[in-house]
Amino acid sequence: MSGKKILMLTGEFTEEYEIFVFQQGMEAVGHTVHVVCPDKKAGDRIKTSLHDFEGDQTYTEKLGHYADINKTFSEVRVEEYDAVYAAGGRGPEYIRTDKRVQAMVRHFHESGKPIFTICHGVQILMAVPGVLKGKKVAGLGACEPEVTAVGGIYIDVKPTEAYV
Repeated sequence: MSGKKILMLTGEFTEEYEIFVFQQGMEAVGHTVHVVCPDKKAGDRIKTSLHDFEGDQTYTEKLGHYADINKTFSEVRVEEYDAVYAAGGRGPEYIRTDKRVQAMVRHFHESGKPIFTICHGVQILMAVPGVLKGKKVAGLGACEPEVTAVGGIYIDVKPTEAYV
């Protein structure tokens, strides 16, 4: 898959590592990653968050670093991309309601192009009817009820594993 164009969907307070690690890893092996956020332009920055499990009933959330948007959202032409990636954290909770984001995801689903998510990123897929129906899906355990509610099959994957 060398030399592919990947669209990364983000929003304010997306998990920092899920932006930076994915972007840097893909670029290190020769892919182009365009980081976009609804209503943001190339050169804008978004705040990220850091989540940590510190012994409480849920994770804690702290302000992360700024992430650079390198593609203007309104200029995205999904047909030019080979795959889409949705990072997790807080961002997917609200960008999933954006009809433009939903249309982008629908394009990748209907075109049979790869769709990658991590953690809460799966929430973006849940917002588009039919995308998860009958599909095995991994994500943050708290997303399991939503995954199954839209017809997906939730699978629990250890942090040291991936589901492809």
